[in-house]
Amino acid sequence: MITSRQSLLDKLIKANDIRGTVPDQLDAELTFQVGAAFAHLTSAEQIAVGHDMRVSSPELADAFAAGVTSRGADVLAIGLASTDMLYYATGARAMPGTMITASHNPSAYNGIKLCRAGAAPVGRETGLAEIRTLLETRLPEYDGPSGTVRSEDLLPSYAEYLRSLVSLDGSRALKIVVDAGNGMAGHTAAAVLDNPAFEIVPLYFELDGTFPNHEPNPLEPANLVDLRAAVRRHEADIGLAFDGDADRCFFVDEHGDAVSANDIISLIATRELARHPGSAIVYNVITSKAVAEQVVEHGGEPVRARVGHSFIKQVMADHDAVFGGEHSGHYYFRRFWRADTGMLAALHVLAALGQTDRPLSALAAQFSRYVASGEINRTVTDIPAVLDRVETLYTANGATADKLDGLTITLPGGEWFNLRPSNTEPLLRLNVEAADQQTMTRLRDEVIDLLTARAVSGHL
Repeated sequence: MITSRQSLLDKLIKANDIRGTVPDQLDAELTFQVGAAFAHLTSAEQIAVGHDMRVSSPELADAFAAGVTSRGADVLAIGLASTDMLYYATGARAMPGTMITASHNPSAYNGIKLCRAGAAPVGRETGLAEIRTLLETRLPEYDGPSGTVRSEDLLPSYAEYLRSLVSLDGSRALKIVVDAGNGMAGHTAAAVLDNPAFEIVPLYFELDGTFPNHEPNPLEPANLVDLRAAVRRHEADIGLAFDGDADRCFFVDEHGDAVSANDIISLIATRELARHPGSAIVYNVITSKAVAEQVVEHGGEPVRARVGHSFIKQVMADHDAVFGGEHSGHYYFRRFWRADTGMLAALHVLAALGQTDRPLSALAAQFSRYVASGEINRTVTDIPAVLDRVETLYTANGATADKLDGLTITLPGGEWFNLRPSNTEPLLRLNVEAADQQTMTRLRDEVIDLLTARAVSGHL
């Protein structure tokens, strides 16, 4: 029999974090219990705790810290922070950490991101399942002394560390519009991007967890409208957009056009390979195949991985990769404990732009080779049956299939598509790539027809 507690945890505990609406799903009491369970799981002497600007975040951060100290561990409270600043704390101070944030979700949500020392991820297979068990049962009794809470502002040292990883010497003057979306980039961007060559035009830097201007999710084109207009209005060289917890960065060129994350991955990968020849570069299954091609052309080793930070970080560790990137604006760096940091990605792009007279549109164009559909979601009731049907139909016509993450079909002409099931909903996520718009559109529509049961067997 499934209890109401189990049903609640089913909704809250995702593949890589704990997230839900406040206070009906996630409240201070449950956050206290998660803090106590995390302290028990890690047996750490000290745990770093940071939080974003959401209305509920200070209360939840205090509750988590109280849970930690109730088990005898100390808390390093870093206060307002971006998620990658929390990762910096766990790496520089060699301790586990917790970030209270719901990232790009709307204001009604909040969440808990956990990691071990050195920003090592805690996901369903690396600790969240154990935490769930502790929440469903009961922690062992603890009758020792309580831990203490010490506060420290890590923003100056975090910013200094990021700037130490990328040389901006000799950069030409750049005008940069930064859309913080009322999220944590409004707290961190000015410190990280402090450079005499940069003129920063701030957009929505006021910390406001109600997100009065637009949702903090730059992956949605509607949330880039203001940035695109501001770049054109100010005749800027580049626009940067960050999500709510500022661990992802999206780029807009001098025309106000969005730059594909695939092109940014290739740009940063070639820079890192120039400094670390022959290194591995990790990319996920729905990243453009141009990334792998260009990694090989620059003497690197392309390594394909499943979508998601816990998978990327593990594959990076397995291959000692210097860099990893995802289509969703997550960029991972070996010198940042293999964690994702949008600010460091921004510094790399600004360094590349500052060392050339070419505009960002031309810089990105050299990496763009194919046409992509973007992610398309379709509701599917029997996902395994649909995936089997699609695989059978295409492989019978000479395509190849692999199942590293969902189903990837590559046709004889080189065009490909990936279908991945959602972790939380009866959805299939479709991504298509081809050499030209006509081929991509044809293949996209063909697969959508299959998903909506309008196609018949053999009619491809």
